[in-house]
Amino acid sequence: MQEMTTKIGNSVINLFDVKQAYRRWAPVYDITFGRLVEAGRRHTIEIMNRRKGTVLEVGVGTGLSLPRYAKHLRVTGIDISPDMLNKAKGRVARHNLENVEDLQEMDAGTLEFPDEEFDTVVAMYVLTVVPNPEQVMRELERVCAPGGQVILVNHFSQDEGVRGFIERLIAPLARIIGWRPVFPVERVLGNSGLRLTDTRSLRPLGLFTMLRFIKQPDFAADRKLMPETHAGRASFNPVRT
Repeated sequence: MQEMTTKIGNSVINLFDVKQAYRRWAPVYDITFGRLVEAGRRHTIEIMNRRKGTVLEVGVGTGLSLPRYAKHLRVTGIDISPDMLNKAKGRVARHNLENVEDLQEMDAGTLEFPDEEFDTVVAMYVLTVVPNPEQVMRELERVCAPGGQVILVNHFSQDEGVRGFIERLIAPLARIIGWRPVFPVERVLGNSGLRLTDTRSLRPLGLFTMLRFIKQPDFAADRKLMPETHAGRASFNPVRT
């Protein structure tokens, strides 16, 4: 597996850092960060349960989301951390989740699935963790079927204010904490075949945002005709949830 690195402030994050961080997090994840993001996860899956067909959850972690999926959805999950994945497999067994078809250890930047394999692809609280978010976005688009949806839930940093100051202050600790405090939304908006259709600011306190994209291959040609002011943050206005 190629180890990819990306500079973050004065730090570098790579797959080894991510695995080490989540080895530390695995025993306490459910009662710490898992509880913090529960409201956002629940709201996202309520939206996904209105859909049909196959689901790929990238960064399934300890599997907290798995019991919430509707039984008519056929779910596959992947994660880079074997420690987190073992907990997810235990949760599937305890809850007898027959609609969870597969859980695999896999790098989100090199998904081992055919093109256009899934009707819905979701990555919750993942993009700030991976070494190369742009590559992961390309992979999410690749494995999503035409007309399917790619759904992200993530923290996006602010340029100004107290929160922005704190994010920049702790950015050099990215290797230790295992995620990027500084992560602008523009890093996930560049995929030519994904059209952003919905943005929602999620609890708690709007710290996280849900982005919903539709895979629309013809959109790539349309984007070339769009003014630059519509391609970035100017079109990013989350709705409060």
